Amino acid sequence: MSEHKLTPPEMQFLQQTLTVDFKPSSIRLREGEHQYGLAKAIASFQLELYFPDVKDIVKKLYGEQKTADIQLIRKIQTILKKMEKSSIVKILPKKKPWELQRYAVSGFKFQDVDKNLVVLATDEEIRQAQSLLDTASSQQGTQLTKWNEPKTRSYILLLSLIVAASYVTIVWDVAQPIISPIIFVSAFSIAVVSSVFLGRFLSKE
Repeated sequence: MSEHKLTPPEMQFLQQTLTVDFKPSSIRLREGEHQYGLAKAIASFQLELYFPDVKDIVKKLYGEQKTADIQLIRKIQTILKKMEKSSIVKILPKKKPWELQRYAVSGFKFQDVDKNLVVLATDEEIRQAQSLLDTASSQQGTQLTKWNEPKTRSYILLLSLIVAASYVTIVWDVAQPIISPIIFVSAFSIAVVSSVFLGRFLSKE
């Protein structure tokens, strides 16, 4: 889970949650109840620099088979929505439309509505998570340096121009009274190959 690639906003959010003190909450967080269990489960993922979706949470709490229980999934989502309104949980935007929403706790220490102090992670666990985050931040800094290298920028620009030129050629050929199969196939092939290489390069970087 710690291998999950974090975006800069995610890193900033994690940094804030690791340093925040006891946050007031308008709901009860009593051990043994659903809300506490969900917060604790999300916190355990987050300590590994991972933001779980609802199926990750259900699997951790109830096992793999329960992830297929639609009623349970909806019930958990309803509770999480309530917890978001109470500023305990934050619902993160989807990276891709077909993905499930991901969740995060807004802190690891809360004061619930009954004035009880609730600790979701020990100081040692928080220090370990901070160390993981520092390492991830350092690696990202190295990665950003690579992106700024002239050769890297030139390669990306060249591939992007080839892809764009290929698609322009395809559109131009299709707009002609008589379509040239040679031009169409050649331009399409170049566009596909260049797109694949560009995609692989970007994913590695």
